[in-house]
Amino acid sequence: MLDPIERRPIGRTQIQVSRLGIGGGSLANAVGAEGVSTVIDHCWEAGLRYFDTAALYAGGESELRLGEALAKRPRSEFVLSTKAGRYTEGGEMRYDFSRDGILRSIETSLKRLRMQRVNIAMIHDVDPDQLGQRFEASFDQAMSGALPALEELRRAGTVGAIGVGVKDWRVCLRFAKSQRFDCFMLAGGYTLLQQESLPFLDHCAANGVTVLVASPFNTGILATGAVEGARFFYRPAPDWALDRTRRIEAVCRRHEVELQAAALQFPLHHPAVACVVAGHQSPREVDDNLALLRRELPQAFWDELAAEGLVTLPGGKS
Repeated sequence: MLDPIERRPIGRTQIQVSRLGIGGGSLANAVGAEGVSTVIDHCWEAGLRYFDTAALYAGGESELRLGEALAKRPRSEFVLSTKAGRYTEGGEMRYDFSRDGILRSIETSLKRLRMQRVNIAMIHDVDPDQLGQRFEASFDQAMSGALPALEELRRAGTVGAIGVGVKDWRVCLRFAKSQRFDCFMLAGGYTLLQQESLPFLDHCAANGVTVLVASPFNTGILATGAVEGARFFYRPAPDWALDRTRRIEAVCRRHEVELQAAALQFPLHHPAVACVVAGHQSPREVDDNLALLRRELPQAFWDELAAEGLVTLPGGKS
């Protein structure tokens, strides 16, 4: 059984996050200012202490609402992460991984959050799918501008740990091999449906780097199952994802395992993964995910998934 409020360290720092992290993107979009406080209060009562947001989310509204919801809490008792480098301005998407851009972004984030420091700051979405021909220049700028800026902020005590938040595991691995980072947030890249990222996770495990897995349900399909209209990375699920999910669901039925429980628990089996970060839009969703993580799932279930070639387990078993 997994304990969702158990703490795991971020890299070699003293920062520790709960096994279930609370994502601030869908939270801010869905429930409004008062609803955010209600959900955060419920998380606190349940013992959860890790909250994630970004300058990008809801045009900065996520940081504003999360800061308001956490204002009454002792600052030393929770861990907060935010991301810089990608944001919206005047309704347009912007990318700025320069030193000055990152310094301005973190300063603005702190004002929204009403805080003097963040525990984890991540370079956000240096992603070839989004940047296209600008990717290589953006990667170089992140290494020569964003990373030194965050290191400067860490020396000043404004930032505790430094990381990267990207959905492409290959980009994460490239960052990890280029310089020392404390952590990475991998969005949807290591789930029941996708384990191609194992080389990256294994590299992190071997080098004392922490991975935080966001979007453990692949933005929908691993929560809903292969139903009509199932979503995968915010789009209609492709045929391969629907077929693979149906096969996983068949194994779940044979072992009387809930698909959602398997989806939440799977990433946490890798030694590099400290927590899964999921969005919650109500106290009930928080309770549901806590219960799913605490389900005792039989080893025979995981073994059959591996034997059927549906998952690759840490250590290469499939």
